[in-house]
Amino acid sequence: MTIPPGDAPVRQVPEAVHRRRWAILAVLLFSLLVVVLDNSILNVAMKTIASPPPTGLGATQSQLEWAINSYTLVFAGILFTAGLLGDRLGRKKVLLFGMVVFGIGSVLSATSGSPGELISFRAVMGFGGAFVMPATLAIIMNVFERDEQPKAVGIWAGAVGLAIAIGPITGGILMDHFWWGSVFLVNVPIVIIAVIAMVVLVPDSRDPAPGRLDPLGVLLSVVGLVLLVYGIIKGGQLADFTVPEVYGTVGGGLLVLALFVLHERRSGHPALDMRWFRKPQFSAAVTSIGLVFFALLGVTFFTVFYTQSVRGYSPLQSGLLLLPLAAAQMFFAPRARHVVARFGGRAVCSGGMLLVAITMSGFVLLDADTPIWVLEVLFFFQGTAMAHVMPPATVSIMQSLPREKAGSGSAVNNTFRQVGGALGVAVLGSVLSTVYRDGIAARLDAVPGLSGSARHAAGESIEGTLGLAGKLGPAGQDLVVPAHDAFLHAMHVTALGAAGVAALGALVAGIFLPGRNAAPRPGADRPTERQQAGAGR
Repeated sequence: MTIPPGDAPVRQVPEAVHRRRWAILAVLLFSLLVVVLDNSILNVAMKTIASPPPTGLGATQSQLEWAINSYTLVFAGILFTAGLLGDRLGRKKVLLFGMVVFGIGSVLSATSGSPGELISFRAVMGFGGAFVMPATLAIIMNVFERDEQPKAVGIWAGAVGLAIAIGPITGGILMDHFWWGSVFLVNVPIVIIAVIAMVVLVPDSRDPAPGRLDPLGVLLSVVGLVLLVYGIIKGGQLADFTVPEVYGTVGGGLLVLALFVLHERRSGHPALDMRWFRKPQFSAAVTSIGLVFFALLGVTFFTVFYTQSVRGYSPLQSGLLLLPLAAAQMFFAPRARHVVARFGGRAVCSGGMLLVAITMSGFVLLDADTPIWVLEVLFFFQGTAMAHVMPPATVSIMQSLPREKAGSGSAVNNTFRQVGGALGVAVLGSVLSTVYRDGIAARLDAVPGLSGSARHAAGESIEGTLGLAGKLGPAGQDLVVPAHDAFLHAMHVTALGAAGVAALGALVAGIFLPGRNAAPRPGADRPTERQQAGAGR
């Protein structure tokens, strides 16, 4: 940041906080690590959880999708309120509360006795995570000066890559030696260490003029998202989107979300301030993040079944296969700010989204005997692309709002990421399930003595078909190759759908994000005395 001659730099951050800002960032990364780690571990454990008891819980594909989405929907639904509470009560207090709830939810999830219990306890974890994520990013924006924020956010985004790497590998090691619940129990020591460090090092901060809470807005957003995602998942489970249960809930969800938007526009204290979306820099950035996570998490959902069910890799080996994705993101994300400085946020973000689309399309190259290095190359370039999307988009969101609204801005950033991911798992998971069922149906119809309910369960996913094949003994071996072929076709169709979504994100970023020479927001570098007081408290 250039300082005009004769002007002294304006310190927004108290000197005592400024001196320990990097230690504070390191502590905050623990909270980010535990939240992202949990989801990446769960991806590796899904095949085991789908196995019959006592190995797993016998979860169906739709139940696995809900185990992911119950967390995501609760997380996304209350993020607005969690961000406002952080701005109002103090971000450190809210962060500590969220970490403790997340730890309790982890213990409960580890001891689940049925898919229904796992889905419920994952929702508890989502409730805790909703208080963690916005507070983390808001504190980062309040302990770093504006010129260092891109670097700090880049490290924050790079930590996601670290969690992506540690999660599957840790999950694979745990799955090789312990029961599936250990993938949740491992969160507990991380939570304990992080809470102690936060109490000692992290300063508190709040908005000096916070808005009121909006319980009706929160209720409408949660109900709308749950109805929408339920309908999409149910359509994939039934392979029929024309039944009233499906189109009725999808339509109801869209209607409730429309009411949510109308309520927010008219409310004097909205959970989500719709005026922010009038800024192209803000709206394009949150849309890009939502679309890229729609594509990424939807594809991640089926990748574990490709590596384990089709290729025969163990959970640990499947986790190791994700190393190129994680390593690329860890390496490039903290350095993305240099590329942005040279080419501008618009070019970097849209280019990253386009590369995501290309790598998604590359999944059509994968078959049952494709050299595994092809997948590794795709993962590496996918991680590289994500490293050049998340940091500039996140910085664009956070720097387009006043510093005292950092908690609310962070909540919007994470909401669109989580909602995008939830819809990606629901929509692309349903596409995968529908196309797979169509591909395997004729083979299942030819199995003698198979009841209608058993045929339906076996056709929902490749795990269901392979489970039936195992029960049939030698006669079931005729189902294995057709199951692999049907899954690979479904995977290719789903990957192309994800590529189309990522390409749309590239278009949005290319049109609306500010270019290289965009002027900074007036007054962003010089806060009022009231803001300075709020940043330091």
